[in-house]
Amino acid sequence: MHQSTINVLIDLDEQKIPQNIKWSASDSTANETQEARAMMLTLWDPTDKTALRIDLWTKDMMVDEMADFFYQNLMGMGETYLRATQDQAMANDFKEFAYSFYKKFSASQIAENK
Repeated sequence: MHQSTINVLIDLDEQKIPQNIKWSASDSTANETQEARAMMLTLWDPTDKTALRIDLWTKDMMVDEMADFFYQNLMGMGETYLRATQDQAMANDFKEFAYSFYKKFSASQIAENK
């Protein structure tokens, strides 16, 4: 059996706020550790039937980047759901929500900058 390892290193400040997020994976094509400004890790606990989550972002993560991050995650969830279930209608619902979320965010940014 082949095993793959994913490592995540978080540098924290004195208040335990993430300063840097770095990651590497044994099966990655990247030769060096990669930097990130945010991460979402979700694991399924089959015993308790609950999602276990770790959501982190650095002080450098801008609000518009966070909106892009959420939009792309929501779109990705729709794609993952489709691959897992073959339920095109529900996958489309994810994508429609993601698009609506992003449109509302963009409109709020335009209004805020007037």
